[in-house]
Amino acid sequence: MIVPIAYDPQELRLLQLLSRRYPTITAAHTEMINLSAILALPKGTDHYISDIHGAYEQFDHILRHASGAIRRKIGQTFGIEMPRQQQVDLAMLIYYPEKKLRQTLATLDDPHDWMATTIAHMVRVARTSAQKYTRSKMRKRLDPQLAYILEELLSESQADHQQKERYYRSIVTSIVELGEGENAIITLAYLIQNLVVDRLYILGDIFDRGPAAEKVMDRLMAYHYVSIQWGNHDVIWMAAASGGDAMIANVIRISLRYGNLETLLDGYGISLRRLMDFANEVYADDPCARFQPKHGPSFEDYTAESVARMHKAISIIQFKLDAQIIRRHPEYAMDDRLLLDQIDLKANTVQLYGQSYPLLDSHWPTLDPQDTAALSEGEAAVVEDLRYQFQHSVRLQEHIRFLYSYGNMFQVQDGNLKFHGCLPVDEAGGFIAFPLGGEQLAGPALLARYEQMARAAYFSHNPESRQNGQDSMWYLWCGPLSPLFGRLRMTTFERYFVADKATHDEAKGPYYDLRDDEGFCRRILTAFGGDPDHGHIINGHTPVKVRKGERPIMAGGKLIVIDGGMSVPYQSVTGIAGYTLIGNSHEMSLAAHAAFTSADEMIAQRQDAAPQTEQIASFPQRVLIADTDTGAMLKGQLEDLRKLVEAYRSGVLVEGGGDRPARV
Repeated sequence: MIVPIAYDPQELRLLQLLSRRYPTITAAHTEMINLSAILALPKGTDHYISDIHGAYEQFDHILRHASGAIRRKIGQTFGIEMPRQQQVDLAMLIYYPEKKLRQTLATLDDPHDWMATTIAHMVRVARTSAQKYTRSKMRKRLDPQLAYILEELLSESQADHQQKERYYRSIVTSIVELGEGENAIITLAYLIQNLVVDRLYILGDIFDRGPAAEKVMDRLMAYHYVSIQWGNHDVIWMAAASGGDAMIANVIRISLRYGNLETLLDGYGISLRRLMDFANEVYADDPCARFQPKHGPSFEDYTAESVARMHKAISIIQFKLDAQIIRRHPEYAMDDRLLLDQIDLKANTVQLYGQSYPLLDSHWPTLDPQDTAALSEGEAAVVEDLRYQFQHSVRLQEHIRFLYSYGNMFQVQDGNLKFHGCLPVDEAGGFIAFPLGGEQLAGPALLARYEQMARAAYFSHNPESRQNGQDSMWYLWCGPLSPLFGRLRMTTFERYFVADKATHDEAKGPYYDLRDDEGFCRRILTAFGGDPDHGHIINGHTPVKVRKGERPIMAGGKLIVIDGGMSVPYQSVTGIAGYTLIGNSHEMSLAAHAAFTSADEMIAQRQDAAPQTEQIASFPQRVLIADTDTGAMLKGQLEDLRKLVEAYRSGVLVEGGGDRPARV
């Protein structure tokens, strides 16, 4: 007797939807075979990068050599068969194919043999790099113009190997003789770059400090797989693009402070003309000595004097807008940062935590003693102009939407926990509850609510929800219990106006004292759903000061900080030019990078400045896709397909019937 299989209505509807894609038992079986084969493949290589801060040239170079992974693939392919210098030359050709080709071809009288040999070598490296991919996945990464030829070259056959090699040589010879050699070499170089890394993870702070954050964003948008955890410097740009006035002022102030206007002016087409006119009028006789940029500006129509005046003007505007947020949210408990209320204009002093300090700047023409947070008419007009520009910059809006689509506050991936900064915890390591969105939240729930409110700041049509979301992003930027800031206070005001450097201190929260404790890291991993035994916490945010003996690997390897100062302003402190992390099916390794000079110099010297690597973890058995989160998802799909086949065989669904269930 056949016992009919019972399906609840929701499960039956899902199976009906699945039957549209797999209308027969054979179709379902074919996909099950495909999924089972994928599960048996080794996991791909993951590349982790943090705190880019607009340093496009260094970032682009790291992507091109994949933190040394391409050199390792070349070594894996050729071993002692190819001399070391030849491997270096091949690596540089893969990193910078156009530049290296131009240099090499200029030295050859007859480049045909060199091209044919080089194409053959690159095909072998591409084959090695493609071993972890299905043919379908690899096919998607091929340049359409040469897809058929490349697929033939990359397909290996053990049968009649000698005959097959003659076939390959014939293809390569034809490519060169027909004048497609250079095109094939360039295409293969970028294919190898594409294949060597499966997934790219960015742990925050794409923006600020460096001159080309917009180029970094363009590069990320063109990458085949990207996941982003937002950093504090990303959040202020996101809130600014949503129309958050305080964050617009913060973005402008930081750009002026570092003499870094390229991203604003050239990248996003945001004009500072209205701000400059206002600043030159209101601060015309003010030397603005405290507001000279850290790096000399060299922009058309913006003199050093104008930049300093704009810098002071937007700083005062920012302090007022910050104060408005603090007043709107007493639950933030930040009344101690209402510093404009503590200014005595007659005595030219400011009261800080019970002590009076002389102000280094006595010119405050727009400060209303009756309401220190009120914008003057001119300041309000400047803010309105900037808000309109931020909200209507097409390129900026495209980039911010990408950050929302591919970014979040934290992510647990294959047992590892990734987030940019820190966690609000007390001295004992317990999560601190914080009032957000009408609830007291802590730990993972708090970060999830921050993410929800950040999305509301940009997408909500409800003015109150949008405003609250923008304000929560401001708190993420500078609040004492922010997981993206992690310090007791942001002393921007004191650094501008108070000489006593003791007031400039930004004390770190307890997380930074606890993160070297393995037990603490295990508890954090468990709380977020990571793997406390084999997983790692991966952070950025705080540059590792290698010069002072600091180490990026903490808590017995449980926590890794990969901010090594990629941006030039940090390199004098860190002593290197960035850390990155590489994880593959065999191991997880940390790479320490030297400052990048130029591709031309590297090619001319025939030296590949590969990063220094340090193994963090090795896996006793090669990690397969079946062992990863992707594998868990594919196993779920296999189970769904098994149920679909059961439904066909039991007569609950009819093969080829689309939505039509059998008569049951």
